[in-house]
Amino acid sequence: MSDVALYRKYRPQKFKDVIGQDHIVKVLEGAIGLGTVSHAYLFSGSRGTGKTSIARIFAREIGTSENDIYEIDAASNRGIDDIREIRDGVSTLPFESKYKVYIIDEVHMLTKEAFNALLKTLEEPPAHAVFVLATTEFDKLPETVVSRCQCFAFKKPTQKILKELVVSVAKKEGYALESSSAELVALLGDGSFRDTLGMLQKVIGSSSDKKITLGEVELITGAPRSSLINNFIKALDAKDSNLGISTIKSASDLNIDMQVFQKLILHKIRAVLLLRYSPDLKPALQEEFSAEDFALLEDLAAKKDSHINSKTVLELLNAQDLMRLSPIAELPLELLFVQSPQL
Repeated sequence: MSDVALYRKYRPQKFKDVIGQDHIVKVLEGAIGLGTVSHAYLFSGSRGTGKTSIARIFAREIGTSENDIYEIDAASNRGIDDIREIRDGVSTLPFESKYKVYIIDEVHMLTKEAFNALLKTLEEPPAHAVFVLATTEFDKLPETVVSRCQCFAFKKPTQKILKELVVSVAKKEGYALESSSAELVALLGDGSFRDTLGMLQKVIGSSSDKKITLGEVELITGAPRSSLINNFIKALDAKDSNLGISTIKSASDLNIDMQVFQKLILHKIRAVLLLRYSPDLKPALQEEFSAEDFALLEDLAAKKDSHINSKTVLELLNAQDLMRLSPIAELPLELLFVQSPQL
């Protein structure tokens, strides 16, 4: 495997390479085709969803050379002097292109004074200047700046999209992943292309035989073993407080991130409910889990007196919210077994 980070190696280079953002790509391609390029765009969305990648593609597609594309990280260059420097540079003509494109990442980090200076530039830009602002925190932007931009909201990629990406990239790198292994890598990627490929790189970088099992992914990523998740779900189903709390302690003793633990629990419990109420989804769900895991989920879905139900999910979601506030990460999950009348 090369030393190049996978997220850089497989970064989309053309609009046709972009996945999961068709609603944005079609609009931008249409504007380019019609010659109606705006002077300012705002890309918002969570990390790793392709904002800067699409900004670079857009710049190239409107005929801008590398010498006329300027990328600024507002997290590091957030002051008024930095924006004044941009403002002074905007007035000069491009070196060799029709446009000069300024990509300002994490634009919400700019100071108030810097925003005011940027606003003046956005109000009266020269014809050759195009700004692409990118942010993970749309709500922190001044309305005066937002109103002067064409705004595009980037979607988080679905679990299916991320899993397909994992399988595809792994294959190109010469590795084979079990379906459940790819599913776990995608799940741990948490809705980010960049984080998912970073997780995949960690996994394949530690594999000796190029055939990656679920157990290897769990070991390399520090994700909780499948048996721990299953024991917790069995405890919920049986209302077994002893098993539930001891499972949480085992996870804590292994330094497992409780947020990840919770997420994997919800992933399996959701599958139980889908199997119970939408059996047509069985073939698709079967691809997501190992044979042993799927057998357990199917058994729980078939149980008429199971305590795995919608109320259980709501309790878990509530525990997830409380986890962000609790000084003891495992406490909200422990409370499920000592306090909740629904379980």
